[in-house]
Amino acid sequence: MPSMDIVSEIDMEEVRNATDNTARELDTRFDFRGANASVEWKKPTVVLKAEADFQLTQLVTMLRGQLAKRSIDAKALTLSKVEHSGKTFTQTVTFQEGIEQPVAKKVVKLIKDSKLKVQAAIQGEQVRVTGKKRDDLQSVMKLVREAELEQSFQFNNFRD
Repeated sequence: MPSMDIVSEIDMEEVRNATDNTARELDTRFDFRGANASVEWKKPTVVLKAEADFQLTQLVTMLRGQLAKRSIDAKALTLSKVEHSGKTFTQTVTFQEGIEQPVAKKVVKLIKDSKLKVQAAIQGEQVRVTGKKRDDLQSVMKLVREAELEQSFQFNNFRD
């Protein structure tokens, strides 16, 4: 019987590369000349620092652009509250990995409500989907991608 796993994983090496590219872009940007701004990779988070709130917003946009170039979904980012101390604004970006229990339950309910002939089961931080036809599994993939669940999903271990 064909099966697949629905997971939420991020390649941290790609995140590090995107962070490095953002730091390089920061060095060449005219609007950041003379400004005290930085992008730091502190595994597994990215720390953004700037002198002004709008500059911090620009840094987040630059980082999202670099992550998109490296095929990392923007839904995987979680931005912390902006911290202000002295004349420095700081924001921490964390990356969500694994499917939490409430989200996994929503995914299973979504699959069961679709009336497709598949079984879905939560296994730790992933959801295993089993069905008789590959087409049903592909329909589940489409269904989960189109659902607005505030998280990025990948599909692996697609077996016949």
